[in-house]
Amino acid sequence: MGKSKNKISNWPAYNKALTQRGSVTFWIDDSARESWMCQEHHGLRGRGFLFTDTAIETALMIKGIFQLPLRALQGFIDSIFSLMDVPLRSPNYTSISKRAKTVEVKYRAPSRGAVRHIAIDSTGLKVFGEGEWKVRKHGYDKRRVWRKLHLAVDVETHDIISAEVSLVNVGDNEVLPTLINPLRRKISEVSADGAYDTKACHDVLENKGIKPLIPPRANAAFWEEGHPRNEAVSALKADELKEWK
Repeated sequence: MGKSKNKISNWPAYNKALTQRGSVTFWIDDSARESWMCQEHHGLRGRGFLFTDTAIETALMIKGIFQLPLRALQGFIDSIFSLMDVPLRSPNYTSISKRAKTVEVKYRAPSRGAVRHIAIDSTGLKVFGEGEWKVRKHGYDKRRVWRKLHLAVDVETHDIISAEVSLVNVGDNEVLPTLINPLRRKISEVSADGAYDTKACHDVLENKGIKPLIPPRANAAFWEEGHPRNEAVSALKADELKEWK
């Protein structure tokens, strides 16, 4: 934070304002109370929901803001209702966990700052175990089941800043937009192998102002005139790719 341009003369009011930054205020209007508990069945098989999507969304927003685990989140919301003398209760932490997959939360986590350089790659995951019904019905299957884990890693801190799991038949280049687009962080450079040397990947990186460090494939051809990738292709054909950056 830079220095203030104007001299502070009202120190009592200024100190009080700084203190108020730590205060937490909650209010619940009548419409929120009425829409907290489900009144209608969801129309599918099984028991109906006890809490509405609004209740689950509210709980997930509080979880994101205060960075609480699910069990602590349940106790936090219950304590708020108790202090406010509101005849409501928090959804159970297991319900929040299950319903989080289907409820759309209009909350975005705050950005953690810029990233100078990230590396993107994928690895295979072997799936162990078969469902009891499947084993009884068809027996054990000797074929291995695999999934692909796609990672975007900060080269300097080694932090995983984005991850996706896909089927084995999904190409690495198809997942790059899914890894990059949701990030709210300024990224300077992206390193990846030749599997990401496609126009779609280059377009995504160019639109976000990211410099691609993707070596072209052995049989790579030039793209349209003036494309930045042509410089790497020229270095490849001149056997100078190691010196290219």
